[in-house]
Amino acid sequence: MDFAFDESQRLICEMAERVARRELEPRLEAVSPDQPIQRELLLELFSAVRPMGLLAPRLPEAAGGAGLAMLDYGLMLERMPAALAISLIAHEGCIARLYAEGNPAQRERWLPPLVAGTAVGCTGSSEPAAGSDPRGVQTRLERRDGRLQLTGRKLWITNASVADLMIVTCRDLREPAADRASLTKVVVAPRGPACEVREIDTIGLRQGLLAEVMFDAHPVEPADVIESQAATEVLKATWSVNRPLIGLIAVGLAQRAFEQARTYCGLREQFGRVIAGHQLVQKTLSDIATRIEASRLLCYSALAAIDRGEGSAGRGAMAKRHAQVACQEAIWESMNLLGASGLATETGIERLYRDVRMLAIPDGTNEILALIHGRELTGVDALRGAPPRRP
Repeated sequence: MDFAFDESQRLICEMAERVARRELEPRLEAVSPDQPIQRELLLELFSAVRPMGLLAPRLPEAAGGAGLAMLDYGLMLERMPAALAISLIAHEGCIARLYAEGNPAQRERWLPPLVAGTAVGCTGSSEPAAGSDPRGVQTRLERRDGRLQLTGRKLWITNASVADLMIVTCRDLREPAADRASLTKVVVAPRGPACEVREIDTIGLRQGLLAEVMFDAHPVEPADVIESQAATEVLKATWSVNRPLIGLIAVGLAQRAFEQARTYCGLREQFGRVIAGHQLVQKTLSDIATRIEASRLLCYSALAAIDRGEGSAGRGAMAKRHAQVACQEAIWESMNLLGASGLATETGIERLYRDVRMLAIPDGTNEILALIHGRELTGVDALRGAPPRRP
């Protein structure tokens, strides 16, 4: 095994760091850190990262995408500002699902503006009573008087407040009084008199775009129904990629905190010398660096396995869970090294801690991820009681 970047990967990392430092971070720092970024700014940021392939990394080149290896995708995303990275994942997930499940007409209509970054996409799976279990979805597609209508509530939807289109997972009621319904997806514009979008105020990632969307007999065109028999499978495949990517966002946040703490320790003097010379401080810095590097390598390994066709739900779940927990602890310890300065908002390190705390939830809570990994290790489904697999 070779743990060193090849020349192409080294250039990818340098390009991503340069774009983030020169084009993305200054734009984000010019607006309020506590307000969701506006659509116009998001489109500017999309334009800046489009040449890197970050808008449609999984889409084949023949379809207009970048056709990136997932490891290369992760190398770039790790270096992006966290709020933008989360929006990119949501946008890319919309593209990936549309390409995987949409018919030719749907692809031809919606993929070009999404790939170009002139339209913003998102997906709506989570609901107040349905998160890790997509079969708990209650949003319904009904047929009344020959028309299709969408009714229900979606929660924790990234990009919804600025999106041009949203892929909504719902129950398809073939008949108004049907007791059973199949899981399906529809494409809608999240706006209009029958659709209400409300941004959600959160502890971290406050420049992000989390929202609640409520549909009340929202009209749906027949051509906008995605007739797929693999809705759940596509969701699971998307999550398997997203989890180590979110883990790398945590790594990026922790790396920034570590660098700030290391610099501070080399300047701050106590007892006649810089505190970097104290044994306990060196031990703490070592612990922080170890947590970050272990998390990074787990996420890289999960993405590389997907590139080899060996991806597994358990590997990605393990990578994301470990990275979020370890990097949260790494940022906390970095805050402690700064002493009272670590509590001041002007240093910005407390913001990193609030941001990394947010990453424990999307694409599977840490508890659910442990069960996904445990299921793969034992062959027993702790949630549904499936019998163990026979050798």
